[in-house]
Amino acid sequence: MGLKSTGLMLAISLLPLTANAQITVQMSDIRCDQYLAMPASQQEKFSAWMSGWFSYQTRTPWVDFLQYRQNIANVKAWCVRYPDEKIMTGLNKATGAQE
Repeated sequence: MGLKSTGLMLAISLLPLTANAQITVQMSDIRCDQYLAMPASQQEKFSAWMSGWFSYQTRTPWVDFLQYRQNIANVKAWCVRYPDEKIMTGLNKATGAQE
């Protein structure tokens, strides 16, 4: 096996490592316009994460699924009205929580 073949094999073996790179997102910096522009599946994941974060902050160890859906609808309505605001700002104003 020549030097070129070995280099090519090494490069090919490293490709999957770069394809699975991690991306970090500062969730508290997501603005309403960004949230509203997300595909539905991404909005669902974001909403679930925010719900979990909020439940942790308020020490709420349960999920009311009807209220969860209503909360998502309320956040979307607020975001339509305030597209440049951060979603976290809306949640804090709505709940009196600290940022």
